[in-house]
Amino acid sequence: MRIATYRTLQRIEIGVLSQDGSSITPFDLPPARAEKGLLAVLEADQALLPLRSVDHPHRIGSVELLAPIPRPRRNIICIGKNYHEHVKEIAAQGFDTTGGGATPPDAPIVFSKFPDCVVGPGASILHDKRITQQLDYEAELAVIIGRKGRAISVGDAMDHVWGYTIINDVTARDVQKAHKQWLLGKSQDSFCPMGPIAVTRDLLNLADTPIRLWVNDELRQDGNTHLMMFSVPELIATISAGITLYPGDVIATGTPAGVGAGFDPPRFLKAGDKVRIEIPPIGVLENTVENWRR
Repeated sequence: MRIATYRTLQRIEIGVLSQDGSSITPFDLPPARAEKGLLAVLEADQALLPLRSVDHPHRIGSVELLAPIPRPRRNIICIGKNYHEHVKEIAAQGFDTTGGGATPPDAPIVFSKFPDCVVGPGASILHDKRITQQLDYEAELAVIIGRKGRAISVGDAMDHVWGYTIINDVTARDVQKAHKQWLLGKSQDSFCPMGPIAVTRDLLNLADTPIRLWVNDELRQDGNTHLMMFSVPELIATISAGITLYPGDVIATGTPAGVGAGFDPPRFLKAGDKVRIEIPPIGVLENTVENWRR
């Protein structure tokens, strides 16, 4: 199943994308619940209350797609340095802030982004040049938790996954380096584009799913989920060891090589740049960089 959260002329709705991707059939939800996006579907699943669909589909071109979860309840949980080649490129260019250099981490590196920085497909990535001169992109597969759990084993982890979406873990490298941690450099307004839709876990093969990113039609990142150092089940087991995961929690699983900071010289984003991420079968998440104006 492919789920989309979107805005019509009248309201925000959530619905199921048709097989050919040409239309969305909305769920029958009151406005306050529909504005939660995918969270409303997860709540219904937990309550064992099936959602009814309205027999009035919208053409995909007639609506504005939003982030599948427009406002997550909690910080997005993020994983750093989860691809070998990315670890190497960051270390080689002097952008490692963990002290580990090019050595792969022994355990997952976990940080977070504020939920307020989530924006949808087509929204602008805001570049405040007073704060950062090193605006970077990171294409990532994001896991959406569907079932509550704590101390989840690796073997049981996938039973807690509802599905997946795409995240661009936008980063201010200089802010990250100055503060020697990642929250401020990764949580600025608009620094978490998400979408364009969410798909259930049965539709994506973690053993072989490409993750690609283009900047202005130039392919920069060309990775694959099978290159992750720590698998999705391992990440869930690590995070949930002492932290309860809830339906709607989002885990960004790390980025492959090819980030702007990894080039020599670095190639950071600037106003007007179009950043396009493609992860099948989720689709394409595209956002344009815009200078922040007061």
